[in-house]
Amino acid sequence: MRILTASSQPSKVFVGLGSNLGNGDDNISRALAWLADHAKLELVRHTRVIRTAPWGVLDQPEFRNAVAQLHTELSPHALLDVLKRAEGELGRTPGPRWGPRVIDLDILLYGEVMCRTDTLEIPHPRLTARRFVVEQLLELEPLATLPPGGVPLRQFL
Repeated sequence: MRILTASSQPSKVFVGLGSNLGNGDDNISRALAWLADHAKLELVRHTRVIRTAPWGVLDQPEFRNAVAQLHTELSPHALLDVLKRAEGELGRTPGPRWGPRVIDLDILLYGEVMCRTDTLEIPHPRLTARRFVVEQLLELEPLATLPPGGVPLRQFL
């Protein structure tokens, strides 16, 4: 798949936030504050925090989830590096895939960019399989679409 690079104009990015270790609401709030304080990111708005059942590994505490809209001039891979740094600074440690975590930050959508590499896939590959993610994206962007071709997200509800 071809990787489209970010332009010099800020890109509209949607990031999923999740937490199910410690105080999930506080972990989401701290992550939002971290993103808002980053010099290369503009936190535009975010959804309310909701409770969701675990996905993938079911024998773990329920999650708190939110979606944030950011503007950035960072490339997708540079943004991924920033999000991974944030996770580490906020207390995330390595663990099993889809297992419990203090904080999880995922790029859901990055403008009209489509990307598939060993380390990053945009749109997020499981975005449409998680109803709560679609609902939260639509809370921020009621007419949101998926690249390529502008497939309306609403059709995945």
